[in-house]
Amino acid sequence: MQIDLHTLYCLIVGTLIVAGAMTLWERQAHPRRARELAIWAGAYLAFAAGLVMAMNRAALPGVLGAALANLLIVSGYLMVLHGVGHLDGRARLRLPLAVLAGLALLWATLGPRFAGPFWNYLASLPIALACGLTALALMRSRTARPLRARQVAIAVAGGHGLFNLARAVLTPVLVAAYGDGLLPVLGKVTMYEGALYSVAMPMSLIALVREEAQAQAVAAARTDYLTGVANRHGFFETGARLLGARAPDRPVALLAFDLDHFKAINDRHGHAAGDAVLRLFAETAGRVAGPGALLGRLGGEEFAALLPGLDVAAARRVGEGIARAFAAAATDRDGPGIPATVSVGLAAAGPECHDLPALLSAADRALYRAKAGGRNRLEVAAAA
Repeated sequence: MQIDLHTLYCLIVGTLIVAGAMTLWERQAHPRRARELAIWAGAYLAFAAGLVMAMNRAALPGVLGAALANLLIVSGYLMVLHGVGHLDGRARLRLPLAVLAGLALLWATLGPRFAGPFWNYLASLPIALACGLTALALMRSRTARPLRARQVAIAVAGGHGLFNLARAVLTPVLVAAYGDGLLPVLGKVTMYEGALYSVAMPMSLIALVREEAQAQAVAAARTDYLTGVANRHGFFETGARLLGARAPDRPVALLAFDLDHFKAINDRHGHAAGDAVLRLFAETAGRVAGPGALLGRLGGEEFAALLPGLDVAAARRVGEGIARAFAAAATDRDGPGIPATVSVGLAAAGPECHDLPALLSAADRALYRAKAGGRNRLEVAAAA
């Protein structure tokens, strides 16, 4: 079935309007990315307006219609780039504005003399530039890096950019070889490829936002809301993976913590003060244990820290350092000002131990001895 060029224009305009509406609808579900989604929706509407102008460019005098169409379409691509930049919060308007200003200047100065070459060939170059920069921004984005949809978005933006670069470079060569009759054919090819872009790019960017939101929801489900450390589910899931993947000759230790007389703190000072003490402990333990430790709140005032790569002696230094730092911070004038201490149980995994519950059970038994022995101390369990 043959589709004429005008029908292709109309189909793409309709597709872009739907893409803009869908993207605006997504803002309700993803308020954190409302700005980016609004920018992308605006981009699709700019594409649609540019195509409508392109369909009617002959109605305006001189090259005004073609120039406005090209500027609107390029504005859409630059808005896509701007929205991608906002994912990491580092978008700048200087480059998009400079590209548009330079393009407008070229149309104003050289467009009237070279209207045909400008529209048929050179108009694709700023599109190729914007798409290439979009693909590059997605490759460099810290936010998008762990997301699978990023690869699709890079492929769509990069592929569209390469197509427009090839169109700008090859079209004059092909027309010189086969005549101007080839231009309508190349125009249809361009519109077919544009139709694919108008579907694939909005879908990939929406998928990017949805995947990010899903990853955040999964992380939140594994994180303790009050302290910001792993909750019981997150600790056991990640800890089991770390313990199961370790080499037999790599040491690993586990510290079990229980805040001393925590019920008395709540009863005497209130639950808000108790929450402040819990947050302070989590912050102190995370700082002293370092980024390589897996810290989790197992429930109430009970915490645990898995220490990959540390033997008993090193883990003991960490546990005692946490206890000292926490006791000092609790009574510091910048802290809650409530005397608080912690009892600690330490267990080291044997070469063949990959059982996290068994390791935690051994640390808990040592913790009970620490509490029975007077609290605010560390006890070491037998090898697990």
